[in-house]
Amino acid sequence: MSARLRQALSQPNVGLGIAVMLVGIFLFAMNDVLGKWLVATYSVGQVLLIRSLAALLVLAPFLWRMGPTPILRVERPRLQAARVVFSTAEVFLFYTAVIYLPLADVMTYWLAAPIYVAALSPLLLGERVGWRRWSAIFVGFCGVVIALEPSAESLSAPALISIAGSLCFTFMMITGRSLRATPDVTLVFWQTIGALAAGLVLAPFTWITPSPSAFALLCLLGIVSMAAHVCVNRSLKLADASTVVPFQYTLLVWAVIFGWLVFGDAPRPAMLAGAAVIVGAGLFILFRGGQVARRDAEAAAELARRTQSARRT
Repeated sequence: MSARLRQALSQPNVGLGIAVMLVGIFLFAMNDVLGKWLVATYSVGQVLLIRSLAALLVLAPFLWRMGPTPILRVERPRLQAARVVFSTAEVFLFYTAVIYLPLADVMTYWLAAPIYVAALSPLLLGERVGWRRWSAIFVGFCGVVIALEPSAESLSAPALISIAGSLCFTFMMITGRSLRATPDVTLVFWQTIGALAAGLVLAPFTWITPSPSAFALLCLLGIVSMAAHVCVNRSLKLADASTVVPFQYTLLVWAVIFGWLVFGDAPRPAMLAGAAVIVGAGLFILFRGGQVARRDAEAAAELARRTQSARRT
């Protein structure tokens, strides 16, 4: 165990934050497995519709407690609408991709999103990225290419759908970072409304009346997803992001395990190699970003101290 991790674990609530993050990621993995199993029978639109209705039922107590004002009077409405579009497209493309590809392959493309965020943040967020993180971004892109194994056969529609979905996830993350002042419940509510609207439009064209047990599983999909979001958000409140976010990469481990056990999908060597490169690059970007943020915060604090000292003299 590294000295930095030992120091982090010694702080109050950090161990609990890591545990809650691991539970949340496991729930996301269960949600993905259940979704892949359901879209083999029911259309993506139908899954989105019933999943979103169940999620709204889970959200209802939180919405009641908040009242209508934080929900309806959102900051930067155009950016909020863009985030809803990206989140709806992301979940639609994810469920479409897992119909045709192993779960681990799809998750590998999705886990490259933090690398895309780092690459786009100077342009879209005005953030400074040094040469070390640019090098990690390049390595991360190489990992995507390794996992994709570009050829006439591998550049299939499902693979391109996965890449498009991961890009939508990237822009959802970027818009979310620009909406930090918006309560989590508000973000999740409008995100769920977007998926519900897509389901209402698409589901009638391919509706298959589910059995009671299948309907319960479709509802469970939304409930598990909401519980996962709550765990991840709570984890980020209990501990620093730089400590708990790296544990999100355990999602890939669960995807490999469940994909193999439930669907019989043996992981491709190229996918595993590309995933290792992507995870390594993503972790470096995360830790380097934390170092830069701490350094900037210390510099700002020192400047404020000197300014205050100069005023006194």
